[in-house]
Amino acid sequence: MVEITYHKEGDFFVPDLYLEKEDYENDYIIGKYGYLIWEYLKNHKKAEYIIMFMNKTLRKHIVETDKQAKEKFEILMKQMLEKSPIDESLKNTSPLEWTALMNNYKNSVEELIFKELIYF
Repeated sequence: MVEITYHKEGDFFVPDLYLEKEDYENDYIIGKYGYLIWEYLKNHKKAEYIIMFMNKTLRKHIVETDKQAKEKFEILMKQMLEKSPIDESLKNTSPLEWTALMNNYKNSVEELIFKELIYF
């Protein structure tokens, strides 16, 4: 049995409870999609967020979702460019049009990622 210690705050005894830090892939730098899923869980799925936090699975979930989203982004962008290629000479002749087309592809791909992986 674990012994719980207490400290006094005013008139009350408060238990000395501390959560262990998660050690899942500490060297992994969480990117855009990881922060989006973290914010979504924190603000819209509070019960799941708290459960994952207490079970020390929150970081693992965030890291895995971030990795999946990045991988899916690369695959979908490649597929979009294969189906509807953008002429590379357009980059030199009309850079604004090229940027607009690439941003359109990027936004379409991110919308799919958000729907499937982030905002469930």
